[in-house]
Amino acid sequence: MLRIILSFFGGVFTFLTMSVVAFALTIGAVFWIYGRDLPSHESLAQYKPPTISRIYSGEGRIVDEFARERRLFTGAKDVPILIKQAFISAEDKNFYSHPGYDLRGILSAAVDAARSGGRRVRGASTITQQVMKNFLLDGSRRAERKIKEIILATRIENTLDKERILELYLNEIFLGQNSYGVTAAAQTYFNKTLDELAPHEAAFLASLPKAPSDFHPVRRKQRLLDRRNYVLKEMWQNGFLEEAAYRAEAAQPLLSVQNGDFKSFRSALPRRGYFSDEIRRQLSADFGEDAFFSGGMTVRATFDPELQAVAEIALQRALETYDRAQGIWRGTGLSIDPERLTSEDAWRAALSDIEMPRGIKLDGQWYPAVVLKLGKKSAQIGIEGVEEDEDGHWIPSRDVIWASKQKADGSLGPKAKRAPDLLSLGDVVLVRALLDEAGAFERWSLRQVSEVQGAFMAMDVNTGRVISMQGGFSYEASVYNRATQADRQPGSSFKPFVYAAALDSGYSPATIVIDAPIEIDTPQGLWTPRNSSDKFYGPTPLRTGIEQSRNLMTIRLAQEVGMDVIGDYAERFGVYDRMNPFLANSLGAQETTLFRIVAAYAMFANGGERVQPTLVDRIQDRYGKTIYSHDERECFECGFETIPANRAPLIVSNRERIMDATTAYQLTSMMQGVVDRGTARNSINLEVPAAGKTGTTNQSKDVWFVGFTSNFVAGCYIGHDFPKPLGKRAYGGGMCGPVFNEYMQAATEKFGGGPFTVPEGGQFINIDRFTGARLPDEAEGDNVVAEYFRDGEEPVFGVAFDGGFAMGSNFERVDTEEQISREIQTSSGKSVTVGPKASIGTLSSGGLY
Repeated sequence: MLRIILSFFGGVFTFLTMSVVAFALTIGAVFWIYGRDLPSHESLAQYKPPTISRIYSGEGRIVDEFARERRLFTGAKDVPILIKQAFISAEDKNFYSHPGYDLRGILSAAVDAARSGGRRVRGASTITQQVMKNFLLDGSRRAERKIKEIILATRIENTLDKERILELYLNEIFLGQNSYGVTAAAQTYFNKTLDELAPHEAAFLASLPKAPSDFHPVRRKQRLLDRRNYVLKEMWQNGFLEEAAYRAEAAQPLLSVQNGDFKSFRSALPRRGYFSDEIRRQLSADFGEDAFFSGGMTVRATFDPELQAVAEIALQRALETYDRAQGIWRGTGLSIDPERLTSEDAWRAALSDIEMPRGIKLDGQWYPAVVLKLGKKSAQIGIEGVEEDEDGHWIPSRDVIWASKQKADGSLGPKAKRAPDLLSLGDVVLVRALLDEAGAFERWSLRQVSEVQGAFMAMDVNTGRVISMQGGFSYEASVYNRATQADRQPGSSFKPFVYAAALDSGYSPATIVIDAPIEIDTPQGLWTPRNSSDKFYGPTPLRTGIEQSRNLMTIRLAQEVGMDVIGDYAERFGVYDRMNPFLANSLGAQETTLFRIVAAYAMFANGGERVQPTLVDRIQDRYGKTIYSHDERECFECGFETIPANRAPLIVSNRERIMDATTAYQLTSMMQGVVDRGTARNSINLEVPAAGKTGTTNQSKDVWFVGFTSNFVAGCYIGHDFPKPLGKRAYGGGMCGPVFNEYMQAATEKFGGGPFTVPEGGQFINIDRFTGARLPDEAEGDNVVAEYFRDGEEPVFGVAFDGGFAMGSNFERVDTEEQISREIQTSSGKSVTVGPKASIGTLSSGGLY
């Protein structure tokens, strides 16, 4: 009997032993099969999670951020312990003790699934397993994936310590609202940093990994509240919270940005504009889109927020002034179904869903509005963000009499006499408050985004730092950056490069050039260029030629100097990569960008040294290492401790000289004449010296002004995106000059300015600016100008250049105010009469001097 019993138990033992061995072999075989071709877990040791690249102003304020996945990386040592405790309690309370998987949790989940007949299938993944799933595996719920997950989790536990695994998890996990990682989520849901979170807020975040969309703080508020309180209870039971603290935190209401309880972090960011988007475009090209959007770059931008706002308003003012002068009402082209206008909640919700410019602040905030009712003469509107008055908000008839409505076929209706002539029920419009002279509210006024467009840019002449850039009327209306992307004809704003080439070729500001008709045979036919005034002025000094922007003089000068020489200058200054050697290009016929022209003018202003325009001062990677710095000048004394407190260290410029300093000053002086008495005299009024050049292309399709003070250069152009004439009265001085003036008034008030630096090695000689004749040192009067000449250079006066073009004598020369006869004293002391009776022949033979 005993033998039978022993035999029975021996058989059972053998069976169990064999079963265990068989089970172990089976498990081993399964793990061996699935463990052969797994992805390498060792790459996680070098893993760099995609993080947000941020742009900061010079003052260190966040201006913009770019990312495909909104993630802010925080190292494990910088994550508060409260956050770690919340996630461990919610997801893996045995995290610090298990080998990568939790066997008890797996068995418990299996039992629950069996008891429920498969209806209750819950995960039993540890944090380590979730890291493997997120980084190396897919998200399927197959057993095969679970086995691979366990294998990899075991391996990674032998490679990385627990804190590094937790760091990967807390920075990679998706927590809803396009937020990846706890740092970004804290900002998204509470607009707080991690160390500012209370326990109930930490538990809120720890509730989200299971299914962020199922725990939405508004749509699924109660479900999220229940989950949050469950996590708080787990934190208490795991010893992370005292019971009193747990009960107090569980009693807290569920607050979030999404529910309107906190301001969004985005509300503190300025609206995206042309400047930050251009940085995005340039850095994506330089470093690659992946590196920029996921590399966690810290970008220190060059722009000045205060002056950027001035640039935006100044350009918008010029564009709107022109647009309203055309008297055409286009509106927005958007509308809301009239059935949604009966309820205030309905029309406000519909209006908020419409994409349209909301950041325009020209002469006050512009608001989106919708036409709610049409009266006999007025129109009632509902305004976004403005409470309804008892009597409502109205557009009166007197606000519309400036315009005619543009029909769908492009034709114009009659001049409006009442609001319904322009507006229809449900029309979405832009409005702003119109104030009276005392600053009191007068009425709501219709506004529209200008059809004509333009651009403005300003930069430091010594460093190349771009401090302002506005690429159009409104970034929200059009992201196309016309400062950097639009190729336009610069017109007469190109002429300084012709004059620069001439001055470096031996000509002087007193050199005489003939202003007379020209006829040139071209393959396209006879070219007969003309001056803007359609008049001819005869022999004229270079200075007057640039001050009055004489086309015929410029062409003759270009022919004398040679278009190949001028092209070399234009390319050296960066205006073109390759300039075609056609005479028409001396008048700015070849297209370029405002960005290039402004940068080139900076080299006139700084005395002829090359500067590279930049929108970025410095770029740091995610670890704070500088990977780009714009300023490459050498500071020989920066490390010395003996520098006096009242003196800055010596910084030596290592910039390339591309233009003689004397030539640069001569040209600057001539361009100062453009502002003081030339084509820009009625538009520029600054307290510091300024120089510049207007530009107006054929048929006024583009108008320009580019100018500078001693420290800043700025430029503007205005024109239609698809070029067409702006009208007979459109000129660079009248349209772009005011933009430059408004901006520079603010810039000089903030940063000052001074006289232009006179280079060494030269002397001033008085000349008559109307005739180019030399005058005595004591000469005075409006006609006297002191021109700067190089030492040792004896200027030749009175010789005129015609460019080699054949001329007849049958043209009428205009004797303007600048060309009246006058008696002057020459340097030899003789009195002579100069002026309208001087002929081409006498000038050519030196008859004036």
